Amino acid sequence: MSTLRLCVIIPTYNNAGTILQVIDDVSKYCQDIIVVNDGSTDNTSDLLNQIVVGDASQGLSIVNCPQNQGKGHALVAGFRKAQEMGFTHAITIDADGQHFADDIPRFLDLMEHHKDAIIVGVRNLTEENMPRQNTFANKFSNFWFRLQTGIDLPDTQSGYRLYSLSSLRGLNLITSRYEAELELLVFAAWAGTPVLSVPVKVYYPPEGERVSHFRPIYDFVRISILNTVLCLLALLRAIRQWAYTIFSFCYFLCSAIELTVRGFFLITLGGATDEHKLKYHEILQRRAHFVINHVPGTTFSYKNASGETFAKPSVIVSNHQSHLDLMGIMMLTPKLIILTKNWVWHNPFYGIIIRYADFFPISDTEQMTAAIAAKVEKGYSVMVFPEGTRSVDCRIQRFHRGAFYLAEKLGLDIVPVFIDGFGKVLPKKSFHLHPGRMSLEVMPRQVMDCDYREMTRRMHRLYVNKSSCSMVSVQ
Repeated sequence: MSTLRLCVIIPTYNNAGTILQVIDDVSKYCQDIIVVNDGSTDNTSDLLNQIVVGDASQGLSIVNCPQNQGKGHALVAGFRKAQEMGFTHAITIDADGQHFADDIPRFLDLMEHHKDAIIVGVRNLTEENMPRQNTFANKFSNFWFRLQTGIDLPDTQSGYRLYSLSSLRGLNLITSRYEAELELLVFAAWAGTPVLSVPVKVYYPPEGERVSHFRPIYDFVRISILNTVLCLLALLRAIRQWAYTIFSFCYFLCSAIELTVRGFFLITLGGATDEHKLKYHEILQRRAHFVINHVPGTTFSYKNASGETFAKPSVIVSNHQSHLDLMGIMMLTPKLIILTKNWVWHNPFYGIIIRYADFFPISDTEQMTAAIAAKVEKGYSVMVFPEGTRSVDCRIQRFHRGAFYLAEKLGLDIVPVFIDGFGKVLPKKSFHLHPGRMSLEVMPRQVMDCDYREMTRRMHRLYVNKSSCSMVSVQ
């Protein structure tokens, strides 16, 4: 948690009766507080000024908006201030006293395992004094949010949330008022940000004491208009995603046919010479490079700070997120042998390409070691996914020892490769592509200076730490 920086954002408009108590309660759990005064017309501004000039202002920042522009605008102002101050995460809490600051640790416990998520505090909607119009609006928004994103969230209108600031790229909203919080969730979900929930307490004072800026008819109309716009965008987004998928599948099909034909003429008819095999690998590398850099709706970045050339044979290992991973790996070097699962090697659609490339099925490591050693003698590196299978949520899974046993047996170094975003563009359980950003990083070569069991543990720790750092980076 030392790599994270958390603040609490409190948007306020005419909450003079509760704002000081909310700030005091929050300060017991987080010292870094940003209050956004959204053009209050009561004495809220005077109260905040009194804190600023006093000793209690340490860690407190005030953002003053000259005119009331709505909660959405206030939240965006708070998020921008938090990003300017270097915070990675922010909790938003309402200024009317309905939320309990002692629920903040609940958010932090969940954030520890989901650093890139938006976490929504789910209220008990049957709580005493809960306004009926709020309950109806919430159920209404929950329905449309599920329709637009496929995510079942029981309280889309809750203002008690924890945001990963890296998920709020751009911060350009269609609306600026009450319904903006729903919009934030929808766009974040579309960008692949996990949306989670945690139960929180809530207090609604009796009707005569309540300060509410929710206008049932006006705000309900605005929510309805927003949902109409979001549904249209969701439809267009779905059409675009399927268009990307169909285009990519057609290209993949044509490429598979071409590679099969070229393999037949080059290797079956031309002879499986070392020269022809290398030429076929060079064709695979060029195709992989083109595909990974032209996946519709995505961007790709490649990092190789150590200047690895792959001239010296090694065992290349990588985390595994998606079917696209193989393309990312094949673009690294033509002199590459990949160990695949048996079903891949025997696949009737592209198995022949795998066999033309001399990729090996993982069946019996001892039996294939001699064949792999022969390829290593010719300058080829060997690639293995230590996890053995793709990760559903892109988390690093348990590493198997086979890759490191092979490196020890053949006297090879380890070259770790870290991929990120591939599983968001083409998730394990998805049938279509998603827009996103992909990256591949070649990390420094590792010498096998310990036995394969210890190297397995060492590499697993490296990937777990690397994955954690990638989640908390602020975009």
